[in-house]
Amino acid sequence: MPETDPLVIFTPSGKRGRFPAGTPVLTAARQLGVDLDSVCGGRGICSKCQITPSYGEFPKHGVTVQDGALSDWNAVEQRYDDKRGLTKGRRLGCQATVQSDIVIDVPPESQVHRQVVRKRAEVRDITMNPSTRLYYVEVEEPDMHDPSGDLERLIKALRKDWDLPELEADLAVLRSLQPTLRKGEWKVTCAVHLGDDMFSPRIMHVWPGFYDGSIYGLAVDLGSTTIAAHLCDLQSGDVVASSGVMNPQIRFGEDLMSRVSYSMMNPGGDEEMTRAVRDGMNALFVQIASEAGIDRNLIVDAVFVCNPVMHHLFLGIDPFELGQAPFALTTSEALSMRAMELDLNLHPSARVYILPCIAGHVGADAAAVALSEAPNKSEDLVLVVDVGTNAEILLGNTEKVLACSSPTGPAFEGAQISSGQRAAPGAIEHVEIDPVTKEPRFRVIGSDLWSDDPGFAESIKDSGVTGICGSGIIEIIAEMRLAGIVDGPGLIGAPEQTGTDRCFLDGRTYAYKVWEDEKTGNIISVSNPDIRAIQMAKAALYSGARLLMDKFGVDKVDRVVLAGAFGAHISPKHAMVLGMIPDCPLENVTSAGNAAGTGARIALLNTQARSEIEATVHAIHKIETAIEPRFQEHFVNASNIPNSVEPFPILNSVVTLPMINFNTGGDSGSGGGRRRRRRG
Repeated sequence: MPETDPLVIFTPSGKRGRFPAGTPVLTAARQLGVDLDSVCGGRGICSKCQITPSYGEFPKHGVTVQDGALSDWNAVEQRYDDKRGLTKGRRLGCQATVQSDIVIDVPPESQVHRQVVRKRAEVRDITMNPSTRLYYVEVEEPDMHDPSGDLERLIKALRKDWDLPELEADLAVLRSLQPTLRKGEWKVTCAVHLGDDMFSPRIMHVWPGFYDGSIYGLAVDLGSTTIAAHLCDLQSGDVVASSGVMNPQIRFGEDLMSRVSYSMMNPGGDEEMTRAVRDGMNALFVQIASEAGIDRNLIVDAVFVCNPVMHHLFLGIDPFELGQAPFALTTSEALSMRAMELDLNLHPSARVYILPCIAGHVGADAAAVALSEAPNKSEDLVLVVDVGTNAEILLGNTEKVLACSSPTGPAFEGAQISSGQRAAPGAIEHVEIDPVTKEPRFRVIGSDLWSDDPGFAESIKDSGVTGICGSGIIEIIAEMRLAGIVDGPGLIGAPEQTGTDRCFLDGRTYAYKVWEDEKTGNIISVSNPDIRAIQMAKAALYSGARLLMDKFGVDKVDRVVLAGAFGAHISPKHAMVLGMIPDCPLENVTSAGNAAGTGARIALLNTQARSEIEATVHAIHKIETAIEPRFQEHFVNASNIPNSVEPFPILNSVVTLPMINFNTGGDSGSGGGRRRRRRG
């Protein structure tokens, strides 16, 4: 361009170039490769190309921007401003033309690959690069002198206006194409899947005229106990609805191996479980679309993460081989397919992407956690624990990443606990026990008050106190240990040993009463079998982490990340008192929320991340706990609260754990408590 042509500088990219006066800002942006969005192709319809011109002295750029550097506000911009409102100072990039030197800011929401800013700063923002996008085009009408099909002319228009590659179209598109083109008077909006390793780029849907709505995708975490889904706007990246349901496969067994056993022992059992989980999925999708107020046919993409057994059962593959060594997967690679192949009731052409599995017992959910938390990019040594029915554990830094799974069972989620329940209004979630009086106080889901606060009874009148959820059972057992109500081996003491009549005889051992409803007489308590169930679960979790530390050649980690929906509610101090996680400064124990779900969202909204995690998974080294001799040794040690061998010096600098043993009378009283057999 001649040196006399106006200089156009875009921020924040810093890209610059000279363009003849009268050049639309959108055209200049495209020629410079600036990330400025547009669906309508510069026709002033979509308003996605909003820009903010800047005026005045810019020594950094060596320019002075005068008034009139852009063309005057025009009728198209006024129409949009009247209809929807344009932020003060903003212009439409397709309407404003360059008149003289100008500095133009592209706001985040106008960028094609905009970042979705997340509330939690410790997790990377998501760069928008979805698999499916909307494109508006004007198609040549049919001509007897130049015969060609409507589809061919549509593809030609998309290639000309948007530089898209040669496209294909599904049969569903062909069936509706001609009436749609004519209804839109040869102007249409297309949803185009941009292609992947499995599918060539193709037109997925066509709307008459300019389609002013959006298209959506689902990020789904298919867990053993629950199925959680996030419905995301594929244009903005916003989560428009989130919901979850119990996995209907629970009726075939609470843990994964019991489901594998069901499949082995019942001909057609795997097909039965596949139908159940797909039906559950479709019910969830109906629910989440209803909550968001959208048509399910607008959901064009979905990403799934799941453990290996759920992966196979969801795909309709018999999990038989996963039930026995060497725990071989049918495939560990990422999969891309049509939603209709999985009987999912979404858009007829919707695509499904399933993240790769790491190994036989470390699945796509662990891969999603690795994508979300990026231990391979950590300068310090980080332990990432995805707490669930089957815990996935990652340990690593920029040097290497190790992974394993640990069968914790459903105890952490309230199952197998006498007063346990799912997290719901009325469930006890936080507990404190006075170490002198041994009296508990607690908070329940649905109320901000503690049980000894004035107004507590009124605040829970609708829900009552109904049970103890997972975070509550961890806190209450840890508090019982701190208060001298339960000893290191996990035995609840007698009233005379503990100094409280809240301990009462329950069969051959004692239980601790947390709450008694004065009206009904219902008691919420913690029994010794409850403690035993939590001991087994936490020992499995700790042993897996400790085994990875052995393999890494370390005795401590720099930080711990608790992932999983349940992990978000765990108190780090109580988790460490219980011995769930290795000794670590409490301020270095953080929650990542549902990291597997976050990883699924990243893969949904940024297709580049799919390639990234596929490469990362190949570099992760899997440790199989079932064949590691030290796992059992760690498990036995970790059965104590917190541990019979590990010293936990950092924890002991923060809390004082009573040195008691109720099995032999201990040092806390008359020794009149009931004895029980020692564990082998």
